[in-house]
Amino acid sequence: MEFLAEYGVFLAKAVTVVVAVVLAVAGIVAVSSKGKLGSDGAIEVTKVNKRITEMKEALEDHILDKELLKEKEKSAKKEEKKKKKSKSSESDSTAKKRMYVVDFDGDIKASENESLRNTITAVLSVADPKNDEVVIRLESGGGMVHSYGLASAQLNRIKNADIPLTVCVDKVAASGGYMMACVADKIIASPFAVLGSIGVVAQLPNFNKLLKKNSIDIELLTAGEHKRTLTMFGENTDQGREKFKHDLEDTHELFKSFVRDHRPVVNISEVANGDVWFGKRALDVNLVDELKTSDEYITQACESVDVFEVKYKEKKSLQEKLGLSVAAGVEKSISRLITTMQNSRFLS
Repeated sequence: MEFLAEYGVFLAKAVTVVVAVVLAVAGIVAVSSKGKLGSDGAIEVTKVNKRITEMKEALEDHILDKELLKEKEKSAKKEEKKKKKSKSSESDSTAKKRMYVVDFDGDIKASENESLRNTITAVLSVADPKNDEVVIRLESGGGMVHSYGLASAQLNRIKNADIPLTVCVDKVAASGGYMMACVADKIIASPFAVLGSIGVVAQLPNFNKLLKKNSIDIELLTAGEHKRTLTMFGENTDQGREKFKHDLEDTHELFKSFVRDHRPVVNISEVANGDVWFGKRALDVNLVDELKTSDEYITQACESVDVFEVKYKEKKSLQEKLGLSVAAGVEKSISRLITTMQNSRFLS
């Protein structure tokens, strides 16, 4: 009994320590985020030019000898003075061009829609149609029609503001992903990026035979002829299947019209069969305008314009950070698995 009592006291102390550590971590997270995020979130901005310069200097510190480094530092200071003088002599009306880079990594539900909406709102509040450009680094295998329709509409806000819009695809922009990409003035893709899949797909299991075998009845009551066409548990009819197929065909027609309107150079009858193309082949059928990685395009831009990565970071509680990350990881894995299955015939 004495042993159990001592063990109970030890266990209570251990639990107390664990709770105290958790509370401390939660407090640190809360304090660190205080003042940086608003009630919903905040915009994060990174100057890409500065980051590239810092990486270059860090590498030079290791590969160049001291004398050469000193000479480079002197010439860099002289160059900086020249730039400052030239800036002061330039007219105030001459504004330096800027590029705003926004990332969109799409899952089935296009969950980054909220972040995209706020990021675009922020960029449009400062972007100059005469000098600036918005670049979207897009990666998505598609998903829900209404979610990607909204994401495409968000990109269209940039076009409506007369600001040049470029979409860069390094890996995949298929189905809903291509619906977003085609809004751009220019689409740039890496040589083996997957593009296209201009089609519509839907599938659902039906357990009616299994339920009947086990003498289980399902009552499905609807008001409206087309309220429910296909079900998972009821007995589906040919009429329901025809209506469901008609809805898919109608959605496909809307998809084709959307691509045709935003990218008239595409022969829609040639590419709207649900097939996909690698970057090089996509260039041949005008699904893209240029073959290049986003890194190459953005790095080249840094030589002449100020480039800023812009991201809206949503405010999340510690509980959300710990819990939602697992669910998001599973969902993203499923989304990528579906994309891989769709394009498996291209893999060796």
